[in-house]
Formats: sequence, structure tokens, C-alpha cells
Amino acid sequence: MSVDINSRYGLNPAHSEVVEACKAIKPCKALDMGCSNGRNALYLSQLGFDVTAVDNNPDAINMLRQIASEENLDNIDARIYDINDAKLTDEYGLIACTVTLMFVNPANVDEVIKNMQSHTQPGGYNLIVCAMNTTEYPCPVPFPFTFQTGQLRSAYEGWELLKYNEDVGTMHNGAKLQFATMLARKPAE
Repeated sequence: MSVDINSRYGLNPAHSEVVEACKAIKPCKALDMGCSNGRNALYLSQLGFDVTAVDNNPDAINMLRQIASEENLDNIDARIYDINDAKLTDEYGLIACTVTLMFVNPANVDEVIKNMQSHTQPGGYNLIVCAMNTTEYPCPVPFPFTFQTGQLRSAYEGWELLKYNEDVGTMHNGAKLQFATMLARKPAE
């Protein structure tokens, strides 16, 4: 496995939570929501996941398609898709949505999460990492959406929370803020 693909194309490594989740999740059909240039999609594909990678930025999708083509990765399907639409059609064993929900229209977030949940196969996983805005740590970045304390946990009531925290983290620019981080498994039917 060429772990080097991301650095070869000037991309950041896969998100640490995606790397951690893949220690517990066997390769399956996966969705990378808000994939940008594909750092997580490329990582997942190298582990044997069948990856659908979506983003509303055509340039990012074209770059990912080009990388997948150059690297002969036939298990990445990169598509232009606006997450705000909440109109997923396929079923997935893993849906990863890392540092993406902050850019969704706040009025659509509940529907986006419900759509993710309904398109997760029984026994499948949702991985979400999203900024928070709390009294202790007001969000220093004017994201359109941030979670409040406990909001993500309550959205996944009835799912098995394999990991859940609302820890303080540091963004690429050095700003400190709280992030809601969750890996949840949908009950098997």
C-alpha cells in the first residue's frame, strides 16, 4: 500500500479519526462526505474500501479524479454533490463526514444527519467530526454551523457510540476550539 499518495500530490494525510476508525472497520462501501481533494478517500481506497467521494467543489472533484486515474485506483467514484441537498441514494457501510458539517446551511444539518443515518446499512458506521461553539470555548471561526454541547450525541440516540467526545482541538491555523467527535454504529436489524 502506497501511504505516500497524499504527500505525492501535496495533500494532507488522512484525518486522524478516519485512520483510527479504520482499525475497527473492515473495508466496505464507504462515503466520504465533503471530500475536498480526497485525502480521506485516497486513504480509504488504499485500505480496500469501495469509496464514493462527494464535494460541491468541481475543481476538488476533478483533482481527485485525476489522482485516482494516475494511480489506477478503480475503487474511487468522485462526484459533485451538495451535502445541503440531503439526497443520498445509495447505502453505505461507512459514512465519514470530517470537518464538513460546519460548512452546511444550519437549517439543513438535521436533515443531512437523518439522510446519512437512513443511508447507512444496518451494522454500518457514521464518523463525524465537527466544530462546536460553547460558552467555555467560543468558536473563533465564523462557520455557518457549529454543534452545541450534547447536540451530536442526542442526534444518534439508539446507535452504539463507539467513540464520543467534545474535546478541545487545534485547527490548522492554530485556533483552539471544541470539536464533537463521534464514531457510531447503526443497530443491526
